[in-house]
This record gives sequence, structure tokens and C-alpha cells, in this order.
Amino acid sequence: MSVLPACPQCASDYTYEDQSLYICPQCFHEWSATSGSSNNNDEFNIVDSNGNRLLDGDTVTVIKDLKVKGTSSVVKVGTKVKNIRLVEGDHDIDCKISGIGAMKLKSEFVKKA
Repeated sequence: MSVLPACPQCASDYTYEDQSLYICPQCFHEWSATSGSSNNNDEFNIVDSNGNRLLDGDTVTVIKDLKVKGTSSVVKVGTKVKNIRLVEGDHDIDCKISGIGAMKLKSEFVKKA
């Protein structure tokens, strides 16, 4: 039986392996199984509308009214989004917005708070 490493972010021993990633169920931190304790943010660089580098767990502010696809809801300018998670793809921010729920945002429509 292999011994899984502790989470580098919260030091939890409850990590598990999912394909090529280690995942911590307590703080939801993910890191590559092949490169030890490196962070996923080292693989890609995501910046906000002002050019500031974004990291997992940052708080951002929406800079433009954004229509929520499939509903009549709108995310208003100035909405603060806490504890973001960076992912690869066109919509590179995964977050929860109060009153709307889980959604993905493009980094070009937010600024670091």
C-alpha cells in the first residue's frame, strides 16, 4: 500500500489520488502527483483585468454586469467573489456567488480585491 503525502496547504492527512492529481478534501487544494508539492498555478498564469496575478483562494470583484446563461439573473458590477479556484479553459475561474450559486467566470471580467 502506498503512503499518500499530506496536503501542502493545510497539512491534512486525508488526501486522495485522482488520476495524476492529489486532492485534499478538507481545503480542496489540488497538486500534481508527478511533481511533488508544486501548485497547479505554476503550470498556467492567470491574470485579472489589470494584469495582477490571481491565485487560488483570492477575492475578486466583478467589473462588468454579467448575464447568467439560461436564466434572467445578472451578476452586478462590484459583486465580491471570495475564495476563487483557478482552472484551465476559457472560463478560468470557478467560484460560488451568493444568490446565484456555483459558476465559472472569465478572468478578464474581474479585478483582484
